[in-house]
Amino acid sequence: MTYSSRSVQRSIGVGLAFADEERVAPHLTSGALVRVLEDWCPPFPGFFLYYPSQRQLRPALSALIDTLRFRAEKKMTPG
Repeated sequence: MTYSSRSVQRSIGVGLAFADEERVAPHLTSGALVRVLEDWCPPFPGFFLYYPSQRQLRPALSALIDTLRFRAEKKMTPG
């Protein structure tokens, strides 16, 4: 999403940022940031990870995959 910061607007005139909604959620709630250009920003479904389907994945890649799956499942769990 693209956002406009009211504090930036007050200090220098205009400011725009393209940021992950999770990172700016508190600022949106407080009113420090406002959404702009929503029609031009399609929803972001998330990242896709492509990796070779080998029986023996490297431990680091396996840990990354497990972490990403955990975070994705945690987001989908209500509450």
